[in-house]
Amino acid sequence: MIETRGSALRLLARTLTGERAEPVLLYVEGAAGEGKSHLLQALAGLPGTPHTVRWRCGADAGPPGEDGTLRAPALWLVDDVHRADEEELRWLRRVLGELGPGSAAAVAYRPEELPVPGMPLGGTPMTYPSRLRLLRHRLTPWDEARVRRAADEALNGPCTAEAARRLHELSGGVPRVVVDLLSALRERQPAFTGTAAEVEAAGVPTRLAELVLSRTHALPPEHRPVVWAAAVLGAPAHRDELIAVSGLGPGAGAGALLAALEKAALAEPAEGHYGFAVPLAAPAVRARVPGPVRQDLHGRAAGVLRRRQPVPWAEVAEHHRAAGDSGRWLAAVEKAAEAAAAAGLHQQAVTLLERTLAMPGPPPRSRARLAPLLARSAVTGLRSDQTVEVLAQLVRDASLPPAIRGELRLDLGLMLANQMGRGPEGHQALEIAAAELREVRPGLAARAMAALSSTFVPGNHIEAGRKWLAEAVSVADADGDEAMRTAVLANRADLALSCADPGAWELVEELSGKDTDPACARQAARGLCNAANSAVWLGFHDRGEELLAEGLDLAARSGAPYQEHTALGARLLHEWWTGRWQGLAQRCEDFVAATADMPFLASDAYVVRGLLALAEGDWGEVGPWLSQRGAARAGSLPVPLAATTAGAAIRLALARQEVEAAAEQARAAWTALAGKGVWTWGCELLPWAVEAVARAGDETAAHAMVRVFSQGLGRRDAPAAQAALIRSRAVLAETAALAREEPDELFPAAALYRQAAAAFAAMARPYSRALTAEGAARCVLAAGTDAPAGPAEQGGDTATPPEPGSGRLSTLSAVAELESCARTFTELGAGWDAARVRALLRTQRPVKKGRPPGRPSHADELSPREAEVAQLAVSGLTNREIAATLHLSPRTVEQHIARAMRKTGALSRRDLADRPAAARPPHPRGGPAQGAGDLRRAGAGSA
Repeated sequence: MIETRGSALRLLARTLTGERAEPVLLYVEGAAGEGKSHLLQALAGLPGTPHTVRWRCGADAGPPGEDGTLRAPALWLVDDVHRADEEELRWLRRVLGELGPGSAAAVAYRPEELPVPGMPLGGTPMTYPSRLRLLRHRLTPWDEARVRRAADEALNGPCTAEAARRLHELSGGVPRVVVDLLSALRERQPAFTGTAAEVEAAGVPTRLAELVLSRTHALPPEHRPVVWAAAVLGAPAHRDELIAVSGLGPGAGAGALLAALEKAALAEPAEGHYGFAVPLAAPAVRARVPGPVRQDLHGRAAGVLRRRQPVPWAEVAEHHRAAGDSGRWLAAVEKAAEAAAAAGLHQQAVTLLERTLAMPGPPPRSRARLAPLLARSAVTGLRSDQTVEVLAQLVRDASLPPAIRGELRLDLGLMLANQMGRGPEGHQALEIAAAELREVRPGLAARAMAALSSTFVPGNHIEAGRKWLAEAVSVADADGDEAMRTAVLANRADLALSCADPGAWELVEELSGKDTDPACARQAARGLCNAANSAVWLGFHDRGEELLAEGLDLAARSGAPYQEHTALGARLLHEWWTGRWQGLAQRCEDFVAATADMPFLASDAYVVRGLLALAEGDWGEVGPWLSQRGAARAGSLPVPLAATTAGAAIRLALARQEVEAAAEQARAAWTALAGKGVWTWGCELLPWAVEAVARAGDETAAHAMVRVFSQGLGRRDAPAAQAALIRSRAVLAETAALAREEPDELFPAAALYRQAAAAFAAMARPYSRALTAEGAARCVLAAGTDAPAGPAEQGGDTATPPEPGSGRLSTLSAVAELESCARTFTELGAGWDAARVRALLRTQRPVKKGRPPGRPSHADELSPREAEVAQLAVSGLTNREIAATLHLSPRTVEQHIARAMRKTGALSRRDLADRPAAARPPHPRGGPAQGAGDLRRAGAGSA
């Protein structure tokens, strides 16, 4: 862990490798725990090091005896010089004064513990020989990046930024303290998860506690209060503040501070501010201060801090609490929470209020003031789990006024439904809150009613939501509270845009002007972020991008981190659909890590990561990501995400030829979507559900799905849903033609696929467009003959239109279309899809002229097919799944994998990923794909 860089150390290393080099004396100074001993140990292992003499001052044994080493080249490593007695210092002076050519010495000490400050060899100046090169190396604490690297090494994995930051703050970057803390975290049960709270709970390392307590005890009793004052304050303070808290008075306090500095009990971490060099030392001392004395110190600390500007109310509150002054404690807590919320620091307010309300001390009147502050900050912030527990207890508190309980229940319902994914519980709480508040707080009642109209929360049908919203509008208009009217407007815009209702965009535009009042701005930010999300789902990506920028800006300015994170999740979906896949998987994983305390908030990231795994062919990871690795409750996902997740799961089951399982999933997902009645949310479910049910033999149900979806959608301006509807009709036509073995009926299916592909192209959704264009080409090739172009494909926007003047869909144009799709999939990184299309293309390409008969030789390198099969095997697909993708037999796949392992020396299928292969698939980043041609055999469907 010690880094031996620097010109001084390089010079010393050069000296040791040359017998005639001038001798070097290196002073190594560093505070306790900064790594002096480790550095000396590293020097002992330098290449070319001559005879080494090691000695630790203050040990029981005296200096090394006379053995002729003074005349021979040697490396002297002397540690803990600050502990040397007079005899040892005299011996050391003689050794250093007689260093010969090729010899060097490294002398380490703690500067804060030298008997004579700045004089490591005692109070008498040393007479250094003229030939001696004298250097000084000052060890310094680690910065945050170095602490994080140490944590990564010690914990056998990446350390979170939150934990690394807290480690650095508490340890002051002192390496020994960092290492001791990491040792405690490594042994922690339950296992360390990377939170700052876990770092704080690790406590004070024994070495640090003994050091600081011994230095404090070394002071005369009359001087110790200044150290106790520093421990109570916890952070470096100005001299006058420290003396005032100590209670010693100016004269005695100044003397005590000087004594504490001389004995290294205190330090000067910042100019003119005094405290502990390692912040974590403060609790070790504080715990040893007698109780009555400690309370007095806290009382004086509160008074001192109240004179600062601005007043650090949270610290003042903690000191009043520790001093036993409950009245001033609760008043300061209220001021601290209000100040934090006003500054947009909702998490600070939530943490403080949670801790306060969880204590038994606050009387009902104080609880009635503090609880609404907690609820309002929690709804806007990111923490929720503990807050939900606190609020759930408070709403049962009969001593609170009914209006307060209703307000708390409103915020509890919002948190349950929005942040916790507990929709049914949230709806129940909101309905009760609406009734409780209707007469006493009508504005808040309107907010509860509006929240019950959410299209994202599973449960009530959309018509019930419309009724709640209509009542909310009426109540809010009558009440006249502008912030509540803005809140209701945000829900009106949300419902209208989600359902693609006429006039939705006008409501969204109205929200853009609601940014003058802070309370209105937060509600407008919520509305704009939700509108951005809906725009992305609907397929209005340009508008969605504009709304994301506006909503994120307003959420940041108004202090609404929860809304910021919902918009950031929508941005991941936007990048998925618009083909911005470069680095998208990592961005999703980073988002999940950043919201580890609130996994439901990362639902968008989980789903997008699962969709990427499916497209890439990493099938083993699809299920865990789509299920949020067990973090989400069953049925809790927002409606559009639940439908999309179901669509992906159905697609995977079809690719694995698990048709009955796919059909069962399709029926369940369709029932849930129909129960909500927001048909725009079904764009990623409908085509796969229709295919699964149709291929399971229930064409009647499949046709009913398309008919009901079409009736529910009507002529609404919802590009993604309208394109999905056309694609679903193409799926019906294709599956029916294959089931009846009537190739001519594949041409209408191809025409519908081309029409849907044009719609996806207009939305700038390259992946959806390529999947759908592939379906059109697949139908043409399966039909086996050219066909006249019908009305649907006239003017269709595909990468390769039919030959000019032919009026026909030809196999040649279908092959060209497939080549375009393969390029698109490859550029995106959709390896599974790319491999599927290439497999279909190989069935259409004639053998090249001039090639000698028989199979080409690839004796020492992978053939293109072997490389492709190996790549699919690495991604986790089984032999059967690879065979279905590439139109091969499982036995052939097994042979390809065996040859690839033999040629590369791989020990397992997964090991193929790390072995060089001389041949590659025709396109980079290839991967598994589901078939074409014989769909029933390949399990491909319309993908």
